[in-house]
Amino acid sequence: MVDSSMDSTAGTSNAEQNSSDIVEKTGQMTPTSTYYLNFSFFKVDSKWRWLNEIGKDEAAKEFGNLIEVANTKMKVRTYTTLGIRADADFMLWMISDSIEKMQILTSKIYSTVFGKYVEPSQIYLSSSRPSVYVNKITPGFITAEQPLKYVIVYPFVKSREWYLLPFEQRKKMMEEHIIIGRKFPEIRLNTSYSFGIHDQDFMLAFETNDLVNFQDLIIQLRETQVSRYIVRDTPMIVCVYKDIIDIIKSLGG
Repeated sequence: MVDSSMDSTAGTSNAEQNSSDIVEKTGQMTPTSTYYLNFSFFKVDSKWRWLNEIGKDEAAKEFGNLIEVANTKMKVRTYTTLGIRADADFMLWMISDSIEKMQILTSKIYSTVFGKYVEPSQIYLSSSRPSVYVNKITPGFITAEQPLKYVIVYPFVKSREWYLLPFEQRKKMMEEHIIIGRKFPEIRLNTSYSFGIHDQDFMLAFETNDLVNFQDLIIQLRETQVSRYIVRDTPMIVCVYKDIIDIIKSLGG
């Protein structure tokens, strides 16, 4: 959840002081507001593993403090992709009411010790928007519910032929899609929209506690009529929800 604004008192850590300009207080997220989503994947330089243990511990604490402070201003979820992807070791999922706030946080990341050892490998930008096909769907990231164990993130592109179909025809095909999704109520869907602000049409982020169950959902969805119009739905990146300090320690701390 988004909490109250940060106090700028004496004795705060460097990370807290550096984060004081991340964002103003935003209050509780609401389905009617517009939010920007940033999925930033990072690769860690192998030189990090050669840093002395005390230095790594202090760097992890500094980075952890930065994320903790940022989370009082917007949502920042941290996930490990270690051993799952060759091109990324961890992911930050940022949710905010402006992209500038995300830029400020990213700048602060690079000013930390740990930040000197990381490089972005994939960045996806999207925004929240009401669905034109179904009403009363609230994305999971807007709710106060705790993140599930896994999130599977992937860009999604449909063909131009899809958008040239009559709306009622598209709506009918999407209803088939939605019916299948409702068979899996334990899987939390976060659909966001990228067309016009990034390279893909949508960003999809499915939260689940069971990866095989998610596979079952995808298998069924790929047998729908909508799948005829899918141009791209990769890379499909499995991420494991984890505290950022634990993530850093897993990287050779």
